Amino acid sequence: MAEPISRRNYRANLGPFVPGLEADARETLDLVDGRFNIDHIINDALAIVPDPNDGALWIESAAAFDQMAGRTDVPGVQAVREVKFIVIGIGREDAKIVFMHSGHHALHAYFARDILQIPLSSIEFTRRSYFSADRDFLAGTIVFHESYDTAPMVERGLYALEFWPTDPVPPDMIIRCFALAAQAMPFVGERLAYHPSGYAQEQAFVRDADRFAASGVPTVSTDELFEHIQYNPLNLGETVGRLTLFDPDRPAPPTIRDIIIYTRLPNDLPHVAGIISSEPQTPLSHVNLRARQNDTPNAYLFEAENDPALVPHLGNIIRMAVTPDKLEVVPATLAEQEAFLTSARPDQIQVPKRVLERRDILPLDALGLRDIVAFGGKSANLGELRKILPPAVVPDGYAIPFAFYHDFMTANGLYDVGRDMRAAPEFQRDALIREDKLKEFRKLIKDAAMSPTMRERIGELQNAFPTGTTLRCRSSANNEDLVGFTGAGLYDSYTHHLDEGHLEKSIKQVWSSLWSFRAFDERDFYRIDHEIAAMGVLVHPNYEDELVNGVALTKNLYFPNFDGYYVNCQLGEDRVTNPEGDFQAEEFLALQDINFEYSDAFEFVRIRPSNLVPSGEWVLQSEHRNALITHLRVIHRHYAGLYGRTDDRSFAMDVEFKVDKDNQLSIKQARPWVD
Repeated sequence: MAEPISRRNYRANLGPFVPGLEADARETLDLVDGRFNIDHIINDALAIVPDPNDGALWIESAAAFDQMAGRTDVPGVQAVREVKFIVIGIGREDAKIVFMHSGHHALHAYFARDILQIPLSSIEFTRRSYFSADRDFLAGTIVFHESYDTAPMVERGLYALEFWPTDPVPPDMIIRCFALAAQAMPFVGERLAYHPSGYAQEQAFVRDADRFAASGVPTVSTDELFEHIQYNPLNLGETVGRLTLFDPDRPAPPTIRDIIIYTRLPNDLPHVAGIISSEPQTPLSHVNLRARQNDTPNAYLFEAENDPALVPHLGNIIRMAVTPDKLEVVPATLAEQEAFLTSARPDQIQVPKRVLERRDILPLDALGLRDIVAFGGKSANLGELRKILPPAVVPDGYAIPFAFYHDFMTANGLYDVGRDMRAAPEFQRDALIREDKLKEFRKLIKDAAMSPTMRERIGELQNAFPTGTTLRCRSSANNEDLVGFTGAGLYDSYTHHLDEGHLEKSIKQVWSSLWSFRAFDERDFYRIDHEIAAMGVLVHPNYEDELVNGVALTKNLYFPNFDGYYVNCQLGEDRVTNPEGDFQAEEFLALQDINFEYSDAFEFVRIRPSNLVPSGEWVLQSEHRNALITHLRVIHRHYAGLYGRTDDRSFAMDVEFKVDKDNQLSIKQARPWVD
């Protein structure tokens, strides 16, 4: 049963509420014991042969399937082809499967009403198609995973029979549906398998394993499916660059001129032309966040470093397209590369907003979104969160304004040093020299003297925290955490330990990160004025011995017609978005509950379990899942209103959270999602 989280009426999303029947159909049907005759409805629907533009009773070939398929993101895999279907009279001997032209029809209930002429309201159709062991219709999807490849399959590609992830479809219905689908799609042969697509179905499959084994229905688990998927496009697009296999010992770092093959996902990603990883990614990985922000084509390709379509091009300029079905690579010229770079960059210099008149260190409770221009996105957003969430949920601390950074740089003549550095021809021409010079410049910043007055004020901030508090100093620049530009991973944050003395050391480390190679090249590509770039600092108590850390998106990445949230989390302090080693983070969706007996709730669909917890257990416990979704709803509505995006379904917030050592859920960051 779904866990109730929120109170909400979803009728507006699923059509008008008319108990039982659409109003204009009531008088035409027989009544049995005061209710309409469902057999009459089923008989009429069984007699309908849909127009080919709407659907089909038979799919004769892979080409016909592709013609009917719609493109969608499913949990764990992007841009796959799917054909939805409805089984009419699933409990009857004469049951019939009808495939929907899914490029033209998105929702089962509307297809049933408009094409099959089933005169039921959306709510009544849903009640008779989902969750019940005694249902009249069965709604599902055939999802084609083209890059699925495993022995002893002769032909690559798997057609997966799937149902709504939390719908506990009885095994007899699944077996009957599989037989109907296999008969109506003879071309699939042995490439059709039932895929339990949600945690509830996985548990039911384990319980009914003997029944499925006796039936002969092939099955594929989520883990098996992902393990054998050879290709997953994370961010579609086309690019031009030099194909390069990443080498951590390479003298010069990658640049916008490189298409990089990564055998391991990097934690520190510069702005590159394209990304191919032979390690799977999550949608909220820092790599993919940066890719979406920069419109960088990004894909997972199994053993990309050995792929015969890529190896011959290593070291050469190529044109690469990340398409829904495959990675396309052709040779390109230097002239094509230059033309592409010119077209991809902004035409004009961009000047970030920077207000220097605000000269006081302020508590977060005094800040809001309007203060981004003086304190940076991270500080301002955390101050805004403290206005709308319970105080215990959001870290409390202080924000140092841009004015401190500006005064420090001016007093030490560092702006002049930076201008001379950037003007040098070798700095502009050679990435290796640029990296070395920026490293030297960062050292100058760390070693430069802070004025006695500034040092005293930062000391007062440090002393404002209880004795023995370890502090976290976080970057809060004027070109990060903004609408259209997250700056994810560009700048560095530092923990100031108790034995490190005055806080100025960590403050200067944060300031210097404004001049990292990756940050400089990112700004340079977007023609952002380096002189006006400024760094504020957010200071709050450090989290230690975290139980869980994670990221969430206030948007349903995989079922856009239904409200929901995407969550990615892991035990302890391990990186979630780019985990070290072989750790696999937990991924799940919180979806609008379509079981109308419980229509005021959200339901949880686990995409992948963590491999750090025992089978069947969750990283994020029930109380924290419930609380997190409640907070995400508040955050989304509040920020959508602030940004004037209340009616924009593409808008979402990217949220970072933790469960601390005291078992307290904390929201530590929120920024607009770049899409």
